Amino acid sequence: MIHLAAARLAEAGLRLRARLGGGESLRERLVMDAPPQPTELWVHGASVGELVSARTVIETLAQDMRVLVTANSPTGRDMAAGWGLPARLAPLDVPGALGRFLDAARPRLALTVEGEFWPLRSRLLAARGVPQAMIGARISARSAARWGRLRGVIAPVLGRIEALSAQDAGSEARLRALGLPDAAILPRLDLKLLAPAAIPPPPDDPARDRVWLAASTHEGEEAQVLEAFIDARAACPGLRLILAPRHPRRGDEVAALIAARGLPVARRSSGAEDAEILLADTLGEMAHWYARAGICLVGGSLTDRGGHTPWEPAAWRCAILHGPHVSNHAANFAALDRAGAALPVTAQDLAATVARLATAPEEARRMGHAARALLEERAGDPAPLLARLRDLAQGARRPDIQ
Repeated sequence: MIHLAAARLAEAGLRLRARLGGGESLRERLVMDAPPQPTELWVHGASVGELVSARTVIETLAQDMRVLVTANSPTGRDMAAGWGLPARLAPLDVPGALGRFLDAARPRLALTVEGEFWPLRSRLLAARGVPQAMIGARISARSAARWGRLRGVIAPVLGRIEALSAQDAGSEARLRALGLPDAAILPRLDLKLLAPAAIPPPPDDPARDRVWLAASTHEGEEAQVLEAFIDARAACPGLRLILAPRHPRRGDEVAALIAARGLPVARRSSGAEDAEILLADTLGEMAHWYARAGICLVGGSLTDRGGHTPWEPAAWRCAILHGPHVSNHAANFAALDRAGAALPVTAQDLAATVARLATAPEEARRMGHAARALLEERAGDPAPLLARLRDLAQGARRPDIQ
């Protein structure tokens, strides 16, 4: 009751601010604008990162039910709208805004991505008979300790969740300790890996065996790659290199590095499609280069940029090479190394490693298959989750939603 009274008081002040020119975003969050259309599934993610991670699940569910996406940020809202889905800012956790939103949207299922717990939203959804679910759920030890001091607030919220897929075992255990029912727990999924895991992997192909992709390279890395390519090509005639800078605007700079070594410059931005060295200085074509290469060096790892994700080359069954600087994805690279799916390299041994893999394609193919298998294991199978969410939505079907 104290929380509800405080929420009503806060809402009165916010409505006054909105009427006095508080901005369109505030009016939208208070649902003082045009109300949402009736929907079947209400998906909420805090912002861009959460919604991107869940995009595969959201778009799959949108194939057979109407979906409304909300976010706390305009960038998240606008991104979801760009996917062709109805999207708006989420209602604030105050009674009037939530009431107006739910009166208009009339969802059959409320799905939250990752880790937001709104007590009033939870209570009003339950009062209207709307099932609640969460995917990619995560909660840190620090957050769990804070919520543990407010068990009277968090336990009812978690107790109303009918289906939850955690991001990791630690989060699942912490949520159970705070009040999540055992019956709500679904198999864990790593949402961020569902999209790469959904890519159909290419078959083994001799045409890929001697193609090396240096993907998303940064300043200081292209020179190392080119020197290694020259040495590796001497040991492995017929070796080809696709050099894809992280920022295609650096195309002129990288082309100059190629020319300075007396090598022919073939630029994708100028229409080149295949060459001994292909400078892939365009946007939106990385999937094409992964599909053509059996060996992939992950950029940002030879210089101290923290390394980019290894899961994209894993999706395409590439043998993965990486430098020593992988702090952005340290645990993932370590797991791939242990699985024999990736190899750490330095500027000094890069050429020898590439030459060995290109001349012994069975090793590179084995690495690629191991990388893909680990990706699929880490991503998990979304089918049980999707089936459970559909069942919850169907169980809440009402005749007023046509």
